[in-house]
Amino acid sequence: MSTTLPLFWHLSSANKKERLDASVKLISALEHFQASFVPKQDSPETSEDEEDGKAVKSDGLNALNAQDVSYSIRRLIRGLASPRESSRLGFAVALTELLSRIDTVTCAQIVQIILDSSNTQGSMTGQEERDMYFARLFGLTAVIQSGLLLRDSTLPSSSTAASDLDSFKDVLTQLLTLGEKKSWLRESVWWSIGLAVDALAASEVSWQDEAMDAIVSAVYSETKAWTPEKVALTLKLQAAQPSRDWKKLLAPTFKNPDLLSTGNLTTLARILKESDADEDQETDIPKSGSWKPQLHFVWDLLLDQVLPKADGTRASKGSFPEFFRILVDESLFASTSSPERKYWGFQVFQKALPRVSADDLPMLFTKNFMRSWINHLSNSDRYLHKAARQVATDIQSVVKGNPRIGFSLILQLTGVNGSRQFDKLTKTKTVESILTSMDDEGIQSYIDYLLEQVDDEPSSDAYGISSRAPVASIADRPYPCRTDIQALNTRRAWVIDQLAALVRNGAIPKSDAWIQTIVDWLAVHGLFIVSKKSEKSAIRALRAVPTPAFSEELRKNCRDRLLGCLAELTAQTTVVKGNDKAAKVAAAASDGRFWVSRVLETIEQLEKDSKHVRPLSEVDEDEAELRQKAHQLLARLKDVPEDNREAARGVEMLLSSTLLHQYCAEADTEDADADTEALENCIDGASRMFPAEGKKGKKARKSLGEDKGKEKELPAPTDVLVDTVIGFLEKGTAYMRAVANQVFALLSGTVQESTIDLILTQLERRDPEELVADDEDEDVEMDEDAGAEEDDEASSSSSEDDQDEDEDEDGDEEADLELRRKIEEALRVNGISAATGDSDEESDDDLMDDDQMLAIDEQLAAAFRARAGDKGRRKDVDAQREATHFKNRVLDLIDVFVRKQPTSPLIVRLIFPLVELIVGTGPDEKQLADKATGILRNRIGKSKDVPAAVPTEDVAKTLEELHTLARKASTPDVLTTLNQCSIYLTRVLLHNDATEPVLKAYRESLADFVTRKSSRLSPPFIGDFVKRYPQAAWSLRDDLMNAPGQALNGFRQAQAFHFVNTLVNQLQALGDRKTEILAFMPKLRQAIIDTLSNACTGESSLTPAHAKEILRLALVSVRQTKRFASSTDEASSLWEPSRWEELSSKLAASDRFKSSVGLQAMCKQVIQLLQDSSTAVAKASGKNKAATKRKAEEVAVDETAAPGKKVKHKKARKEKSG
Repeated sequence: MSTTLPLFWHLSSANKKERLDASVKLISALEHFQASFVPKQDSPETSEDEEDGKAVKSDGLNALNAQDVSYSIRRLIRGLASPRESSRLGFAVALTELLSRIDTVTCAQIVQIILDSSNTQGSMTGQEERDMYFARLFGLTAVIQSGLLLRDSTLPSSSTAASDLDSFKDVLTQLLTLGEKKSWLRESVWWSIGLAVDALAASEVSWQDEAMDAIVSAVYSETKAWTPEKVALTLKLQAAQPSRDWKKLLAPTFKNPDLLSTGNLTTLARILKESDADEDQETDIPKSGSWKPQLHFVWDLLLDQVLPKADGTRASKGSFPEFFRILVDESLFASTSSPERKYWGFQVFQKALPRVSADDLPMLFTKNFMRSWINHLSNSDRYLHKAARQVATDIQSVVKGNPRIGFSLILQLTGVNGSRQFDKLTKTKTVESILTSMDDEGIQSYIDYLLEQVDDEPSSDAYGISSRAPVASIADRPYPCRTDIQALNTRRAWVIDQLAALVRNGAIPKSDAWIQTIVDWLAVHGLFIVSKKSEKSAIRALRAVPTPAFSEELRKNCRDRLLGCLAELTAQTTVVKGNDKAAKVAAAASDGRFWVSRVLETIEQLEKDSKHVRPLSEVDEDEAELRQKAHQLLARLKDVPEDNREAARGVEMLLSSTLLHQYCAEADTEDADADTEALENCIDGASRMFPAEGKKGKKARKSLGEDKGKEKELPAPTDVLVDTVIGFLEKGTAYMRAVANQVFALLSGTVQESTIDLILTQLERRDPEELVADDEDEDVEMDEDAGAEEDDEASSSSSEDDQDEDEDEDGDEEADLELRRKIEEALRVNGISAATGDSDEESDDDLMDDDQMLAIDEQLAAAFRARAGDKGRRKDVDAQREATHFKNRVLDLIDVFVRKQPTSPLIVRLIFPLVELIVGTGPDEKQLADKATGILRNRIGKSKDVPAAVPTEDVAKTLEELHTLARKASTPDVLTTLNQCSIYLTRVLLHNDATEPVLKAYRESLADFVTRKSSRLSPPFIGDFVKRYPQAAWSLRDDLMNAPGQALNGFRQAQAFHFVNTLVNQLQALGDRKTEILAFMPKLRQAIIDTLSNACTGESSLTPAHAKEILRLALVSVRQTKRFASSTDEASSLWEPSRWEELSSKLAASDRFKSSVGLQAMCKQVIQLLQDSSTAVAKASGKNKAATKRKAEEVAVDETAAPGKKVKHKKARKEKSG
């Protein structure tokens, strides 16, 4: 007993592992006791356990069981009624396991003990009564699960059976009676009965048939009402005894003996819904009563019937589509169902989702379910929002486990019962997440499905969607009829958006095949008209002729999406496998070709196929010739040698992108002239950068000689190409920006000085009025060009201008209303009513004389001036904003250049313009200044590479300008940036052996820092130079030495000495400069002593803290001198200990420093350091003990002057050893 009692406590632990460990230990101990127990023959049944009383004497456990086993059985059964923590679970597990291990008890014995220990009394509270009910339920369930209920063996040395039919009937009766006591116990009780039925069906007891008859009689004869529990038990009984006359037993409630037959589903749905008769409307308020959020266990049994597991042990029963439609969609998700029933419906869906196959998947997404799901998913205030989100999460998880069903799921979410804008409508990323989990085959299937939707009558049946299916009320787009052009265009626009989204989504695994399908389709419908289908064409878009044809708005949408897709593809990198190794290439497919080049090849192929397509807009001969030149040049660029291959690829991308943009602009008839000019410039620059090889005739050579002078005036080819890139940035589209950055990265190796100047010109600050004026000048030029066109073109542009004016009027409508209000107010004040237009007649009273006109003139003038001022300010702000965005994009080019060409000497030319940009920007351009600061600090300032062969004069000039600007820096942040740039330029100059410009700049800055009161320089500006380049700073040692004497105040004096301290600490890095170092030390000594002496007399404003820092410099310098001096006498002669004694006396006598005893102590340390040198020599030459003893004493004196920790430690060790 003493060994098992402590184990019962841990059976109540809230930790599952701890409960199981305690159960294992308890059962093992009890088995050991039972194995060693020898029952007494013909002994009276008595118990020594007094606390068990009379109840123990009558249960008969002590006859065949050890005392510990009998006590444990009673203790475990009594523990089932305990409400403490998890005791009921722990005791039930232990009891079940114990009953399954021992064969010395009967079912009747254990059941009687359970019943006796769980009796209820009238004096019990509600909680105590519930504990007793649960104790009885758990005890009877333990009897069933342990196998004791159906054990056909007999007790040892006895003919008494462990269980019999009467015991089985008794357990069944007790469970049924318990289920009727409380409605909330019924489900658990019948679940236990189901366990008994399963065990009975699998057993071989002799009274099996009689037990089955008893169950059937108790369930169907004595209990007439149908509940979900009775349905669950019926399914178990039908599986156990299929030959029984079930039609008679189920009548009249069910017409068919098969519960899952179609005729029974409606009745079954009513039973499983467990709804009251008055539930006739939907509400978000949860019902009170016995509703439980947990789904009834009968649903697992039903799903096992209609959706058996894939192991093939059981065939499917009934029709799953009908089952889900009637029992779930039209019952739990009916419009009149309560939120509680819908919550059950979501759980049924989650249980069925992983079971269904891809073919049956559409059957889950029924109309009512989709309506309820989308409604609750779209708004976080909905009662079942969390449940709906969990459904979405489960769907995404299922797709990750089986990507092949992703396509089927997307069809349902965007199909008849869903919405094409499912993610937007539900504010989730469900469809997007499913797409990211799909494989290439699934993505291709989804693309095929989208392209099928382009036609007027989509073949939805091929994808499991019936075109005759009813449309859900939440679907915002019904399938269009043949005459519903607006709905057709809406669907086509959705298809275009979905195709583009596939390319833009970086999480979707990309494949060249389906990307090519999308961009080809967009190119065909954006730039061409399909006149005849070509079923064998490699281009998917030519295999069908859209009926009706695409509208102009849709074609423009195709062109915009095409450029957007190319912008995304241009920014992406792809691993291209070569002969030797793989490399990441931007803007290219897996074969290394640019995506824009592949699109142009498709366009060129379509232009030749006049049988099936025709261009959207006809081009004139000049335009066609220009495009032909571009195509020829692109073909020639592919043969450029490997040395210039990178630049050639940059030109190829720029020319291809410009040509494609010209195609799109020509179709839009907007900015076509500008794109044509850009294309001409590209061709010109590319032709001169990569001229065609071959022999030239005399005429060609003569012509070349005649134009030689003209070519000198032409801009460099790189400048022409970069100017085109800058033009791309001005347009501000994502396609242009992506192309510009990638092209410039490839062309960065050919950038020249004039190219840098061209880029920097874009960063010059201009007045907003000039920007507005430039825009107006461009508008005037465009108007003049439009006026020079023919009449029909003029009328067309006039109509477009009218349309633009209408848009402007719409945009200014609010301002016009305000102006009208002011005018009406001015008229009303002067007694004149505003014209309403209601009458055409005019009276004499309405006419104003001169006095009245003069009276309101000023008020009207003020109103018009305010209106004009508002327009002007708005234009200024818009122009300034556009200029800032443009400069940001230009800074991206500079960042690309510095990153790709860190050793280029042209980097130096970028520094000062960027600094001017930082200094000159206002508060509204902070982003611009931050980006320029980042380039200077992170890209240039931290670069490990140094440009070679730079013009030192230009670098020196830039360094001088930076120092001049630093002395007047507006903010510390700007000064920090200037400091990093100065360090970088210093490194460049020193790398090119140009030391003098560096010394000059820092000499002047040092003088400015110490002498000018309004100097903006900070100590790190000079200190960083001394620290990083001590070799160069050594040449400034005299200037650094003289600086304290010229300083304005004590702080700058101390900082000047701090620079010297930094230099002295790095003397070892100077190399062989012993003579110079020793010659420098007396000057330093004199400067320190003079400065501190002047401070003692009040001539300087040094504080004790500053003086302490200066004396630390003296100590460091003395130690450095001892390292370089050839003898100790030389060190002492350089620092003259007597002078330091005098200084110590002055400090002690000074009113300012006499309280700072540390300063005097530091002077003594200097003297002691110099004396230690001679003592060390004496120790080396002397060999007697007296000299050694004196040395030890002197060292002890020196350590006493310093902090005394070491002396104490030595003394302690000495005492310990003694």
